[in-house]
Amino acid sequence: MIGVLGGMGPLATVDFFNKVLAATPARGDADHVPLLIQSDPRIAPRPAAILSGGRSPLPELLAGRDRLIAAGATALAMPCNTAHYWVADLLKGCSVPFISIVDASCEELAALADVGQPIGIIATRATLAAMIFDVPLQRAGYTTLLPDGDAMENLVLPGIELVKAGQAVQGGQLIEQAVQALISRGAGAVVLACTEIPLALDAVQSPLRTQCVDTTAALARACVAWWQADQAKNG
Repeated sequence: MIGVLGGMGPLATVDFFNKVLAATPARGDADHVPLLIQSDPRIAPRPAAILSGGRSPLPELLAGRDRLIAAGATALAMPCNTAHYWVADLLKGCSVPFISIVDASCEELAALADVGQPIGIIATRATLAAMIFDVPLQRAGYTTLLPDGDAMENLVLPGIELVKAGQAVQGGQLIEQAVQALISRGAGAVVLACTEIPLALDAVQSPLRTQCVDTTAALARACVAWWQADQAKNG
């Protein structure tokens, strides 16, 4: 059973659940991946903790981790990119595998972009400031391309907030412009490094999705692959 540290935000957690179901080659109910989902929207805001010394979500993340393991989780996943800022702390003393949304997303880039190409990253200001994706992408041989200040202020951040407020279409209209700007600047592909962003682009049925790595979907596929491998190993 895979434990899910969710609720950051709740709609993104629902999207992750749906994408796990879609990624599973199931013939019936019993073929699906068993998930134990904690969706706790009360976890302290991640951007404020990273950027301005706000209350750290780590104690709540650790409590959720331990709660899921105690309830029977044999692996963990966290469908929130910004929260991966604390992944090293979550791995300390963790008795089960932790399936990384960052690793899963970087692995899927090979199908979209050649090594050495610039990769666009659209994310919260905190994810960008913490270089959560920059370092692993550069280690894999890519260069990174980020939205400029105007795009962050007028497209990315308000687009994310609109999705969180239940206005995905309006958010998608903004986010699509931000993705297009990165592609126009030379991005070979764009990593949607905030779990609200795929929801925004889906709401407007954006054709740009084919040039993007959906981090939520990448994590979902990695979870399905882990579960299948674990089942094959353990019978």
